[in-house]
Amino acid sequence: MFDKFSERHIGVCNEKDLKAMLDVIGVKSTDELIAQVIPQSIRLKKPLALPEGMSEYEFAAHIRDLADRNQPYRSFIGMGYYPSAVPAVVVRNVFENPAWYTSYTPYQAEISQGRLEALLNFQTAVISLTGMEIGNCSLLDEGTAAAEAMAMMFSLRSREAVKEGRNQLFVDRNIFPQTLDLLLTRSEPFGIELIIDEYDQYEFTGREFGAIVQYPAADGSVRDYSDFTAAAHAKDALVTVAADLLSLALMKAPGEWGADIAVGSAQRLGNPMGFGGPAAGYLTTREAFKRNMPGRIIGVSVDRLGNRALRMALQMREQHIKREKATSNICTASALMASMTGFYCVYNGPEGLKRAAETAHLAAATVARALEAMDYKLTSKEFFDTLEVEAEAAVVQSLALENGINFYYPSEGRVRMSFDEVTTPAEIEAVAGIFAAAKGKKAKAVKAVTESNVPTALRRKSPYLQEPVFSAYRSESALMRYIKKLELRDISLANSMISLGSCTMKLNAAALMQPLSLAGFQNIHPFAPADQAKGYMDLIAGLEQDLATITGFAACSLQPNSGAAGEYAGLMVIRAYHQSRGQGYRNVVLIPASAHGTNPASAAMAGMKIVTVACDTNGNIDVEDLEAKAKEYSSELCGLMVTYPSTHGVFESRIREIVDAVHDAGGQVYMDGANMNAQVGLTNPGYIGADVCHLNLHKTFAMPHGGGGPGVGPICVAEHLRAFLPSHPVVATGGDEGITAVASAPWGSALLFPITYGYIKMLGAEGLRKATEMAIVNANYMSAALAPEYRTYYSGETGRVGHEMILDLTSFKKDYNIDCGDIAHRLMDYGFHAPTLSFPVHETLMVEPTESEPKEEMDRFIEALISIKRECEAAAGQQDNVVANAPHTARELAGNWEHPYSREQAAFPLPWVGEAKFFPYVSKIDAGYGDRNLCCRNCE
Repeated sequence: MFDKFSERHIGVCNEKDLKAMLDVIGVKSTDELIAQVIPQSIRLKKPLALPEGMSEYEFAAHIRDLADRNQPYRSFIGMGYYPSAVPAVVVRNVFENPAWYTSYTPYQAEISQGRLEALLNFQTAVISLTGMEIGNCSLLDEGTAAAEAMAMMFSLRSREAVKEGRNQLFVDRNIFPQTLDLLLTRSEPFGIELIIDEYDQYEFTGREFGAIVQYPAADGSVRDYSDFTAAAHAKDALVTVAADLLSLALMKAPGEWGADIAVGSAQRLGNPMGFGGPAAGYLTTREAFKRNMPGRIIGVSVDRLGNRALRMALQMREQHIKREKATSNICTASALMASMTGFYCVYNGPEGLKRAAETAHLAAATVARALEAMDYKLTSKEFFDTLEVEAEAAVVQSLALENGINFYYPSEGRVRMSFDEVTTPAEIEAVAGIFAAAKGKKAKAVKAVTESNVPTALRRKSPYLQEPVFSAYRSESALMRYIKKLELRDISLANSMISLGSCTMKLNAAALMQPLSLAGFQNIHPFAPADQAKGYMDLIAGLEQDLATITGFAACSLQPNSGAAGEYAGLMVIRAYHQSRGQGYRNVVLIPASAHGTNPASAAMAGMKIVTVACDTNGNIDVEDLEAKAKEYSSELCGLMVTYPSTHGVFESRIREIVDAVHDAGGQVYMDGANMNAQVGLTNPGYIGADVCHLNLHKTFAMPHGGGGPGVGPICVAEHLRAFLPSHPVVATGGDEGITAVASAPWGSALLFPITYGYIKMLGAEGLRKATEMAIVNANYMSAALAPEYRTYYSGETGRVGHEMILDLTSFKKDYNIDCGDIAHRLMDYGFHAPTLSFPVHETLMVEPTESEPKEEMDRFIEALISIKRECEAAAGQQDNVVANAPHTARELAGNWEHPYSREQAAFPLPWVGEAKFFPYVSKIDAGYGDRNLCCRNCE
């Protein structure tokens, strides 16, 4: 009999530890506790309809079989997705390394210096290549990045332009169809009118606030946009360019010909195609627009001792902090993939990028000459890596498939092909041979072209990647050690528990992560014919069904590629439903005051009017206030956004009353799935009565956070909303009346799906329920164990919490002149990442241990918090104290020491700390300095 996966995944795996924890809580059994936590009225009456869990060995065989059902034909489809030479040293040391993929978003900068530098390298590379002044450290994909740029340009309108009602955006017709679809999705709620036309025939009228063009264009043609940009600027319109990063090694940078914003995907710089994602999107712009940028900026600052230190700069730019005033709901990124791109650029440097670009470009040039010699007509003779040729698509496709090759077919009379850095001479011969056969000719030997087809005026003359980091690590030994050096500057789940409330930093089991490296999953293009992706299609169908079963809904869409994107998609589906019933005027969304900031931000993005619902003194939704507001706005009520259990970590007993009040007023109920880790197998949104929910697969369903992303945020819906699930312009997906796309790829970040698929298949119905129960047990154990020292701010009617709790530190500033930020920094000296700070209540710690942590680890964390409180008590009235000065670096400990406390107390406050001591690389960072002296490039 094989081991059960649940016994490996769940940290408390013996009865002795469980009994000891239940004794501390004050209950006799897990069932007794669960009965006290979850209202009986919403408890599922029977187990989930899921099969028994597989063993790790059985799942490994099963997932390999699915990978083998995929046929990774040689892809020349392009369209924003390309085969890439992902360096093995990066795959092995980053992509497959839990120290990199289990780290959290670098809000706690002092213990995130490694991933911050990796992201700074990414940022530096894209700023350099695009010729801009500032950039962020990744977005989700190219289409959503273009949509963010549209919103950014819209928010940058002058007061006069707003008064004039300037609401038109010019979009060149020769743009990727998935990008256009995203622009359609995001523009309509803002009242933005898209003008889709030819860039070289269009005359600006003065009603436009911006324009978007593709460089090179979707059909491969290289166009000079400098006159077009000048014309736009003359009418006070900004210009965004969706630019291919690899092409910029040979082509003039957008910043040099006048573009205001550059966006795109970094996928072809060191990320696998993965059936569409994840890969890092990017956005760069001029420094004047830095406070309007979406996403995160990594900046250089100094620490308490004057040493160079990195942090997330201008953090109030985090759009969800602005709540309903947000112009973006960005809450995550593709940070892990951005780190990989950064290391790809470090490894290759400017010479390597130029070599890769020339390989792709000269392959296209060689094939172009061969095609012209066969009397084929090309759409453009000026190109980078993509050719569009007039030919009988059906004939060419049949011959191409016989040769194991995929092209893109925009129409019956056209074939499009994109070459890449891994194109070989043999593949060039094969492509030429296919087109020869299509004309009934015998293939001739192809003569390699060595001269550029990029117009002279658009050839790049300016240097790029000149920073020292891009020339220092050419050998594998050097890069491996650089990656390890950065790794050792970070705390991840490989070091210790990360008890972040709301963010659920649970185990990302190795058995779930291994399949991501299988070629059958990595090397499939998202627009490949469905019969070449049978493994993916079976996996997707199975995962959609399982998630629908778990949530109690009828259907699921996996397209949204982040939790915030899932929120937005859910609201847009509800919006489409109301419109289908002739009630498009319903645009009021009720949102509790306690909700995470992405809720109002997503509602604002969906064009909704936000009405805040009060919470009572116990932190629960004020049901009377909600009922009153539901009645008040009944004629225009779109719905309610509610998190359950609540953002305060409590199962509110009146949830069904809340749902009924909204339904009675004609609205729909969107349930935020952030806290699904406390529901699975015990209750679910469908059973409670909600209409749609999103799920954070990088929380409840064991996907890694990867330093702030990637994530997946699928939505599950009731039967009446199935028809409105997101569609896609290239590949059929979604409902019959589906909203336009919410991500560039048909199934979003599909490479990640084996993780959640395996999590469900290996746990099975029983394991999933047990995981939820233990998440609740662990939280209540920690709350009870800490009760003599720290008050739990909110609890349910029986005095219990759900899967997380809020520890009250609101008196610490008054009592000890120490705030929760100081305690977060002191936890670093103990080897821990802090819990969630000051959310949802100011000066509190929100703790979620998850089901994956063993009792021993939780006990260490409890002991650390108690020890820190003793330190606070001893420090009362002292400015120079061990908590306020934290964290302490090895360099400081080895130097002059003038503090009233000992070096040993600073570094080794408890006996077990020395067993695996983590030394923060920098001390407390001066946030203000970094913002006043903004530097977002790695110039060291």
